Amino acid sequence: MVITGASSDFGHHFARVLHGAGARVVLGARHLEHLNDRVTSPQSKDNVAIAATLDVNDAGSCESFLETAASYFVRIDGLINNAGVLAGAKTYTMIYEADWDYMLDINLKPAWRLSNIYTELLQRNAEQQHGSIINIASITAYRTIKGQFPYAVSKAALVKATEVMALEGARYGIRVNALAPGYILTDVSRLLLESDHADEFMKSIPMCRYSEFEDLDGPFLLLASDSSSFMTGSTIVIDGGHICAEL
Repeated sequence: MVITGASSDFGHHFARVLHGAGARVVLGARHLEHLNDRVTSPQSKDNVAIAATLDVNDAGSCESFLETAASYFVRIDGLINNAGVLAGAKTYTMIYEADWDYMLDINLKPAWRLSNIYTELLQRNAEQQHGSIINIASITAYRTIKGQFPYAVSKAALVKATEVMALEGARYGIRVNALAPGYILTDVSRLLLESDHADEFMKSIPMCRYSEFEDLDGPFLLLASDSSSFMTGSTIVIDGGHICAEL
């Protein structure tokens, strides 16, 4: 399995979950020093985690990253498109074109770029007939709040990309699904979720709490394993009922 944006809170957690489940994992990030405490010594090719440089904005880096993973592990059972950034509290009138381009260049385009390369690798690998892609979306793809443009737009587009890629990738034996986590306290989101609006956010969640990383484990492992072998084009929302909260 390969994970992009592996130096982030989400990437770190997903890598730990996969490694704990016995998977062989390749972690991708721009700065390898951020991954040093997350890798194992590859003395064995069983249940190891290795790090590789990855700049999701660079096509050559994406290709090199996946080629490295394929050469080390022979086959790549799954690609987790986790790389992403937040824009801060910005409305559509507050951003510049460069802000828009930057958000889509990180949150959307790399998912296509890496998935395209992954599909080509799988087609060339006679030892691999099936693959899986998991896109990490967000509750903001479904729930609208002020100040989340263009982040919410990028995540909504990623959900639709998941559906189209699933339709087109099935012929290659590739399943494409997504996870849409609810609000989770991280170093980045803390400014919003612990702000003056914190009580409003909490009241809008039926289960009356923010998500925790561990809430993602079951759905994530479902999509990453053969347990979801007949599942594609789906987005699993893990949000404590936020998506169905009454108006």
